Amino acid sequence: MTKAPWLTIIGIGEDGRAGLSPAALAALDGAEFVIGGARHLELAAPLLVRTQTWPSPFAEGYPMVLARRGQPTCVLATGDPFHYGVGAELARLIPAEEVVSHPQPSAFSLAAARLGWSLPDCDCVSLHGRALARIIPYLQPGARILALSWDGSTPGKLADLLRARGMGASTITVLEAMGGPRERIRGAGADRFDIGEIDPLNTVAIEIVPSRDARVVPLTSGLLDSWFENDGQLTKAEIRALTLAALAPKAGELLWDIGLGAGSVGIEWCLRHLRNRCIGIDERPERAERARRNALELGATALDIRIGQAPEALADLPAPDAIFIGGGASEPGVFETAWAALKPGGRLVVNAVTLETETLLGTLYARHGGTMRRLALSRLEAVGGMHGWRAAMPVTQWVVTKP
Repeated sequence: MTKAPWLTIIGIGEDGRAGLSPAALAALDGAEFVIGGARHLELAAPLLVRTQTWPSPFAEGYPMVLARRGQPTCVLATGDPFHYGVGAELARLIPAEEVVSHPQPSAFSLAAARLGWSLPDCDCVSLHGRALARIIPYLQPGARILALSWDGSTPGKLADLLRARGMGASTITVLEAMGGPRERIRGAGADRFDIGEIDPLNTVAIEIVPSRDARVVPLTSGLLDSWFENDGQLTKAEIRALTLAALAPKAGELLWDIGLGAGSVGIEWCLRHLRNRCIGIDERPERAERARRNALELGATALDIRIGQAPEALADLPAPDAIFIGGGASEPGVFETAWAALKPGGRLVVNAVTLETETLLGTLYARHGGTMRRLALSRLEAVGGMHGWRAAMPVTQWVVTKP
């Protein structure tokens, strides 16, 4: 039986009650319990019912809302609650038919309107509660980016990042407290950023202008090896491109990268789509830390690195959609544990450079099928005053899909 709506989610702007629709005002004034951030409750004043400020950590507020099931309850949020807002989180816990929402324009919509930018042509990213490096893949020539700030320090940190990556000619516009009496819009170049005393509630608009040698992350698979700090434990660019093709990432999928090394395969998996995730496992802490630095340099913030030895380190991990074994495939139990965890229809790719691992792959191929291929690569190198082809160690690759 479908329950009647009892929860109202209201987006409120800097103009407070004056900007709310009659329906939103009626729901707010008819609620028996209102929860929101301290700023939201102040904007919605006066409120003559029981109110609650969101606790910290934020998730502890969800049980408070769920405990009110069936009673008129109101949640206040900023702008559009379903655009990087609390609405999306509550929708995972409460059926849509029990919720009524009254959104207002999001910060992205307001910023685009102020600047005259076409919103569909902008990259919209939230840095609120997220790593600053998340914006790096969006730093593309000519891009227009709208970013929700964590606080008043975010615009300056973005200017530092742009300069460090050879994009100092880019322009930064800081839009503060949009839609209310405190609204302010100021701009500066990244290379001469001098905007101070920035309101914590701000959105940053960036127009990217790269220099000739700017560190722009290419959109292709098989990034140059020079992108990755490594100790030699690196899947080389050409082999990596073929490995990514074999893994065939799809949006929102999870990869296990066993034998993480420099993290190159897991990082490129994450870069294929903003919702992709990877859990990388390596037994050596120094390699794990190196992979973490590589991930931040390329903006692959969805790489979750675990230090441990497979197969023990694979216990209790969420089931993957794909698995890459770049090291340790010949260790007892590694394949069996990985294969058991892989989702039906998931892909598994193993690269081997030793005869012992290659022999194991032959046995697994005979048992499970799939495809086997030998990847041989030669690169032109100087030989004295002339040049010759230097062959890399061949790689045997086994690719199989779980029934």
